[in-house]
Amino acid sequence: MSPKPIVTIIGPTAAGKTALAIDLAREIDGELVGTDSMQAVSGMNIGTAKPTSQELGQIRHHMLDVWSIGHRADVVQFRDLAREAITGIATRKKIPIVVGGSVLYVKAILDQFDFPATDPLVRGRYEAMLEQDGPEKLHKLLEEKDAVTASNILPGNGRRIVRALEVIELTGEPYHSRLPDPVEEFPSVRVGLEIDRVSMDARIEQRVDQMLESGLIQEVQELESLGLRNAPTASRAIGYSQVLEHLSGEITQIHMREKIIYATQKFARRQQRWFRQDPRIRWEPWDSEQLVAAVLGHFYEVFGSE
Repeated sequence: MSPKPIVTIIGPTAAGKTALAIDLAREIDGELVGTDSMQAVSGMNIGTAKPTSQELGQIRHHMLDVWSIGHRADVVQFRDLAREAITGIATRKKIPIVVGGSVLYVKAILDQFDFPATDPLVRGRYEAMLEQDGPEKLHKLLEEKDAVTASNILPGNGRRIVRALEVIELTGEPYHSRLPDPVEEFPSVRVGLEIDRVSMDARIEQRVDQMLESGLIQEVQELESLGLRNAPTASRAIGYSQVLEHLSGEITQIHMREKIIYATQKFARRQQRWFRQDPRIRWEPWDSEQLVAAVLGHFYEVFGSE
């Protein structure tokens, strides 16, 4: 257990989580711990909105650039590394600030969360189906077996679809039924950024355009030379998969942009729905001028000032 409390900043894509976390870290002498498995991959910078050293200033940000492009995302490995970072931050008598939009990774890091076993043969069979038929067809199979889980996984997220189907086959139960009631592994005050859909969609569109202007296509081309197309996880990331389609001549650049925006907006809405299910989250307006003060208020209310 961490001897210090934790602040967790969560919410959908483009709501301003990282900027808030950096401002907060300056106020309470904190260090950031990310929950974005794609930001953990070296070289995936523009398309993941990875904070730059200039943006971070002197603030340390853990779980960035942890793995190579070909690494297969593993939530248990990620959880263990993130928990090590949290313990190290607390040992240095600083406040860990967990920040990100991944519901699964936030829960895995902060809560007691048992993951069902895996079977290489079963997973390999579904991965072969994914490779042959594509994620949309596999998603339809998941809908037949577990409609609740299917409704919360993007049809293009082949990795998560495969995992859900694997667990269903191994346990004989719906995947969603295995999610336990939350029990905290680390004490944390959780603050979510509330943003209306119109503003969120507009900010996502603006962010995608900024990514393209900043060289997203060139970034993907560089990563392609390092094996991005064959990377089991990174190649399917939002933004990267669409650019790969464009580079293959399958879609125009205009269509590519539209697909990235649509996929990101759809993902952000799912983030909002999932986070809404956690009653521990204290919601604050994303555009409040007193946002840092509000988070500090929640923090001191729960843990007091030392």
